[in-house]
Amino acid sequence: MATVGQWVSGARPRTLPAALAPVAAGTGAAAALHGAGAARAGLALVVALALQVGVNYANDYSDGIRGTDDRRVGPFRLTGSGAARPLAVRAAAFAAFALAALAGLLLTWLCGAWWLPAVGAGAIAAAWCYTGGRRPYGYAGLGEVFVFVFFGLVAVLGTTYTQAGRVSLAALCAAAGIGALACAILVANNLRDLATDAASGKRTLAVRLGPERTRTLYAGLLAAAWLALGPVLPGHPWAALTFLALPLAIRPLRTVRAGGQGADLLPVLGATGRLELAYGLLLGLALAI
Repeated sequence: MATVGQWVSGARPRTLPAALAPVAAGTGAAAALHGAGAARAGLALVVALALQVGVNYANDYSDGIRGTDDRRVGPFRLTGSGAARPLAVRAAAFAAFALAALAGLLLTWLCGAWWLPAVGAGAIAAAWCYTGGRRPYGYAGLGEVFVFVFFGLVAVLGTTYTQAGRVSLAALCAAAGIGALACAILVANNLRDLATDAASGKRTLAVRLGPERTRTLYAGLLAAAWLALGPVLPGHPWAALTFLALPLAIRPLRTVRAGGQGADLLPVLGATGRLELAYGLLLGLALAI
């Protein structure tokens, strides 16, 4: 039976900044529209965190039963290691999705946008089908597309809309920047697992591109996060505060570009997550100002 510490590790805490950053940026965009609200922001945060934990457990379960994690380098796997029964890991994923759905329904009730549950259902389906189901899109190299949509566009714009009742150009640019950094986390993860994914038939984008082009993609995504803010700066010059986060990009970018592979890339995931969180917090503060 898995210990509490192993369950916590299986939730992959290093990925949680990908849930915190969009809510921070989206709330800042809502404040710029004079619509920020603590209760709605808190519920949006619960939705984002629960979805992130849910997708992590779902991936652990689906990759584990497929045998993809049998020779994996990286965080502890509950299913692949045999520490927890597959059905228990699947139940943990469903519990996290249920919490996200409950918080989402409360958020819907507060903001009155009754079409939001359809968006939430789509997010849960995307979280499960990344590695689950008969044709997981993560095995076809489409993971980055869905991460950009749901952990970038939907997460930021949804946070802004549920508080302010509308979105703005600043919110859209913030969503694009956050989405690019969320994708960078996944690209680093898949670069680390490139060899084992290729051997197990998991055709991630990193496998399709190869290591060198994947390293270039990682660097491009980091650059894209700041390029996305170009249209925002004239109206929100304080958005330049996000450049304070750039030093956090130096070490992971250097490791990726220097040819790091396998276990060498483990620190890159956490560093990229911290970069995204700093970017989201600074951007949210800047937009609120």
